[in-house]
Amino acid sequence: MRDYDIVALGEPMMEFNQTRAGQPEYLQGYGGDTSNAVIAAARQGARCAYLTRVGADAFGEQLLQLWRTENVDTAGVVVDAQAHTGLYFVQHGPQGHVFSYMRRDSAASRMQPDDLRHGLVERAVFLHVSGISLAISASACDTVFAAIGRARAAGTHVCLDSNLRLRLWPVDRARAILCEAMRLSDVFLPSMDDMQHLTGHTDPVATLDWIRDAGATGVVVLKLGREGAILDDGQDRHMVPGLRVDAVDATGAGDCFAGNLLARRARGDEWRRAVVHANAAAALSTRGFGAVQPLPTAGEVAAFLDAGGNP
Repeated sequence: MRDYDIVALGEPMMEFNQTRAGQPEYLQGYGGDTSNAVIAAARQGARCAYLTRVGADAFGEQLLQLWRTENVDTAGVVVDAQAHTGLYFVQHGPQGHVFSYMRRDSAASRMQPDDLRHGLVERAVFLHVSGISLAISASACDTVFAAIGRARAAGTHVCLDSNLRLRLWPVDRARAILCEAMRLSDVFLPSMDDMQHLTGHTDPVATLDWIRDAGATGVVVLKLGREGAILDDGQDRHMVPGLRVDAVDATGAGDCFAGNLLARRARGDEWRRAVVHANAAAALSTRGFGAVQPLPTAGEVAAFLDAGGNP
């Protein structure tokens, strides 16, 4: 019996999300891919903790309060008096949402492997990390691999979300590091958009073949956005079609998918059922603005599925 279902590691951020396209009107919220995922999991009833650094500033305190409110353990959060908490803006237009980040030299980018000495990774069923966790700095990358090493030694399952951000690193470096982390992971959650940049493939089947050829041996769930997801368990591949909703903002939908998937697996769901649940939760999360506020509860996802995927 582990103390936590999911321990996530990464970069939390303050979010300012545009509510009217072309207008200087922003809703303050919270973001950061692995933070979003662990909150999504906690709303499904999973026992969760978060590992990061935040600044000794008002934004850092707000994030700490957010995690406590969402029942996410903050014992692994370091308050760094020498750095600021990162933030970003989301703007909406004809081409979708556009992100602008202020994250250079943030507290999260100063994470160190020694920050893991509390041993929370070893007490979890799943460790969840991402491409952003690996990309924000060399020390953060080292911390992710140190966490993966601790997890593998302790029998904690490692989940990696690709979350490729080419503003953060060149594609060749991203490919090399993500492939190494992927080979060490039990669960890999790439998006089709990310993998197109890494592989050049536009076909999901060719993409999954590339992932396997690159060394992935665990479960792979290829996220296709509004089209759904493909589960590859190493023996068979199953398509889970997307669900239609009146979407207004897809910010954090993939993170919602990840958190819900791990929460359902920790609860005992078989993989296909967990993907169906995560797919529905991600669809529901697009009906509101921001990465955190629209994240659905377990009851909301169950009601959506009971209604046949009709909002």
